[in-house]
Amino acid sequence: MQTMNDYGDAWRQDGSTVAMSVETKAAHDAWLLTSRRKKQKITLLQILLLLSMLALWELAARMDWIDTFLFSSPSAIIEVFWIYFSNGTIWAHIGITMWETFVGFVIGTFTGIAVAIMLWWWPVLSRILDPFLVVLNALPKTALAPIVIVWFGAGLTGIIAVAVSICIVVTILSAYTDFRSVDADKIRMLESFGATRAQILRKLILPANRDNMLSLAKINMGLCLIGVIVGEFLVSRSGIGYLIVYGSQVFRLDLVMMGVVILAVCAWILNSLINLLEHQIKKS
Repeated sequence: MQTMNDYGDAWRQDGSTVAMSVETKAAHDAWLLTSRRKKQKITLLQILLLLSMLALWELAARMDWIDTFLFSSPSAIIEVFWIYFSNGTIWAHIGITMWETFVGFVIGTFTGIAVAIMLWWWPVLSRILDPFLVVLNALPKTALAPIVIVWFGAGLTGIIAVAVSICIVVTILSAYTDFRSVDADKIRMLESFGATRAQILRKLILPANRDNMLSLAKINMGLCLIGVIVGEFLVSRSGIGYLIVYGSQVFRLDLVMMGVVILAVCAWILNSLINLLEHQIKKS
């Protein structure tokens, strides 16, 4: 088996090297260049599509094709954003929402994985809790948000609890299903060598599901953001959700749309951070 280093040499398992042919290296470099250009082209097309949509939206507003009272316009959104940016309040709202999302994500993800490990460790417990988890997963979590807030309080704790309640059941069911999907023959092989339950978990189950847990983290981040916004809709006096609700109450659709745009940007940033973490973990 051979792998290539940065200098175009192929490394054998015994540590010796063999020079790569000029033709092979040229083909490899050409493939890298083509792949890079494809990514750049896709990014450029995405930017052009976004700018085209914004330009069409602005044109429709200026030409009175749409009612700006209902749909606002990009220029009005930018104007409102500049006002909040100038007085510094926008960063406080963004910071609160991001903090609530991060705390809910950490609690929901790690608690859900811990419960999934317990269910895998004790199969009898999983059979007992299975119908309850299925029912909880089927319930509309956003409809239960007022109850959760009453239980945990109308403040930061209640909003984080809503975020956790939305993602934790999904985490438990998904992680437990992934744990059970590990090849049973590999588990029996480890058991035949005298491996304990803890060793099987640490050496096989968790490493085999690394990619699945990273994908689950991406899902949880979005679910937690949804939960935080729902909680802010109900009780918050700060945060992006509060801005959206306040804008709708005073019929400021430019403020509402600004909140929606900021949410979209925040969601993109959070997803990018998870992708960066995934890249670093896979590279290590």
